[in-house]
Amino acid sequence: MAQGRGSAMAAAVLLCLLLSRLEFAQAATYTVGGAGGWTFNTAGWPKGKRFKAGDTLVFNYNPSIHNVVAVNKAGYDSCSTPKGAKVYRSGKDQVKLAKGQNYFICNFAGHCQAGMKIAVTGA
Repeated sequence: MAQGRGSAMAAAVLLCLLLSRLEFAQAATYTVGGAGGWTFNTAGWPKGKRFKAGDTLVFNYNPSIHNVVAVNKAGYDSCSTPKGAKVYRSGKDQVKLAKGQNYFICNFAGHCQAGMKIAVTGA
């Protein structure tokens, strides 16, 4: 009998591992702005796309003239960088989406106001 319980436990652990791999395998990668990359007028880019928590957003841009800042809703709405916000500067940033709202702006002067910002919901 004890051996049967051990086999059932091993099967349950294996099933959990397989399901976690399946969920991970379903994560998608999106290049923000498509072929044009992270630039002006990208605010509408997320429309019509279905994002999940764990998906990766790739921000491609020229780091001498742009950046990516993960902000909260207030920072997004006001185009300002809250204290402690994560700033990306590589030009090839990869950001995993969290569950719920994810907000990103470029905080170079005037860029966010010119449409260089996106709001993405990770389901």
